[in-house]
Amino acid sequence: MIESLSHLTFVVRDLEKMGRILVEVLGAVEVYSSGEKTFSASREKFYVVGGVWIAIMEGESLPSRTYNHVAFKVSDEQLEKARVAVQRLGIDVKPSRPRVDGEGQSLYFHDHDNHLFELHTGTLDERLARYGRG
Repeated sequence: MIESLSHLTFVVRDLEKMGRILVEVLGAVEVYSSGEKTFSASREKFYVVGGVWIAIMEGESLPSRTYNHVAFKVSDEQLEKARVAVQRLGIDVKPSRPRVDGEGQSLYFHDHDNHLFELHTGTLDERLARYGRG
């Protein structure tokens, strides 16, 4: 029934601030801006990140921060480059949870609207193999 992930949508107060995070941290490419038009619920922009369509739309921020998040796969080298980019934008890096060897490393950060992002170096297969070793 499901073919693939279609897109992710984030509602944000400031399209430009979120756009900077997507481009400078995640390496996104902007492919559309509605400008002042509203074909959907509000002004919006579309980006492509690692083959995934991300939509951002103007609206109210999430009321609080939680551990609900979206994670993107990156290499070890990309993880460190992203850490520098996040810090350059003045965004706080959330401490990573305790890890076991073989499960990969993560960088967690909240955007200006309380969305949590994770950049992760591991894969599902690696994690399952590691957890299976107990």
